Amino acid sequence: MTKPPEKSKVVRKLRCAVYTRKSSEEGLEQEFNSLHAQREACEAYIASQRSEGWVLVRDQYDDGGISGGTLDRPGLKRLLEDIEDGLVDVVVVYKIDRLSRSLADFAKLVEVFDRNGVTFVSVTQSFNTTTSMGRLTLNILLSFAQFEREVTAERIRDKVAASRKKGMWMGGVPPYGYRVENRKLVVDEDATAHVRWIFERFLEIGSCTELAREVGTRGIRTPRGNRIDKKYIYRMLSNRAYIGEAVHKGDSYPGEHDAIIDREIWDRVHAILQESPRKRAARTRAESPALLKGLLFGPDGAAFSPTHTRKGDRLYRYYVSQTVLKHGAGSCPVGRVPAGEIEGAVIDQLRAVFRQPEIVAGTSKAARFHADDITEADARAALRELDPLWDELFPAEQARIVALLVERVDIGTGRLNVRLRVDGLSGLAREMLAGSIGEAA
Repeated sequence: MTKPPEKSKVVRKLRCAVYTRKSSEEGLEQEFNSLHAQREACEAYIASQRSEGWVLVRDQYDDGGISGGTLDRPGLKRLLEDIEDGLVDVVVVYKIDRLSRSLADFAKLVEVFDRNGVTFVSVTQSFNTTTSMGRLTLNILLSFAQFEREVTAERIRDKVAASRKKGMWMGGVPPYGYRVENRKLVVDEDATAHVRWIFERFLEIGSCTELAREVGTRGIRTPRGNRIDKKYIYRMLSNRAYIGEAVHKGDSYPGEHDAIIDREIWDRVHAILQESPRKRAARTRAESPALLKGLLFGPDGAAFSPTHTRKGDRLYRYYVSQTVLKHGAGSCPVGRVPAGEIEGAVIDQLRAVFRQPEIVAGTSKAARFHADDITEADARAALRELDPLWDELFPAEQARIVALLVERVDIGTGRLNVRLRVDGLSGLAREMLAGSIGEAA
């Protein structure tokens, strides 16, 4: 009696997706790189399983130059989306750590695989995630992969720490005044003068806000062309690289690079910075500068110089004629005037100017002459805003504005004549429209 023919075994088709990853971008530009090698090995493995119904999907899922310590990878995201859409049955990788180096992240991936009935296969590490033994093997291998990653990170941190202790430059944006050559900091001669001026000027005025304004007036900008504000200046004044040191986790070590700032200047700057900003601002306000220095002249044409005397705890300020200083009292009809009175009179005239339409119109014309786009209405509004703001400004800022607006002040017996700079009025209007005056208050 003949046996009936055996039924042919029905093989289920399994759609296989190959995932490849490389941590660094080095070598990716080559015609045949690491991603290609991984894919070639995976495709060969899939071809060997053709009798089991394995077929390669057309889409490629590659991540070049991305760490395995994160799931935020474009290629991996597309793979997970296709898995959720039911387009993949088997995920094939060259090694487990190509998919993830984090045990916690891999647990999330296995959850997605199980939910969608997807099997995970490693070409060089034969196991199947659908079995308990396969899961145990995966967890062990991933634990070692994560351990290797953490040890590598520790080695890198130790190397950076050791290099910084030797004073070596370990990358990043170089401080203003330096450039990087052969992985070392080199003094940039073009910017060195600016750095020294910033430190020395801070010793004179003690205010990062005022210094930032003067830096902007001089047109000094960062190497990237950005404006230097008071925060940038504070970071410069606090950067120990300028005294030839390298810093690592708060500790300083002798650097390989040359210093730009002397230790004496550094110590004096930081003696000022150790004071609270509130105290420094209060001291800046208390130290009233001579608003009319170099601007005040007597009836004989001689200049007046600022001076002061003390009686007890009180300070009395005056302007004295050079004629009196050279030839004695009585040599000039107006020999000495109280500073507060003459400065107050000049300021009153200036504040009145801001409200006079004909002066504002002249400001607008001067601005147009200087190729600006300030209208008469803009100039009038900008200058009028300065009147209520004046008393809130630092004395140094008030002195700067007076020097910008006033060309000369002539004083005589019972008379005061203030000669204005029309171009200064237009410049002040531009600053007010830009909103930079109020920053100094």
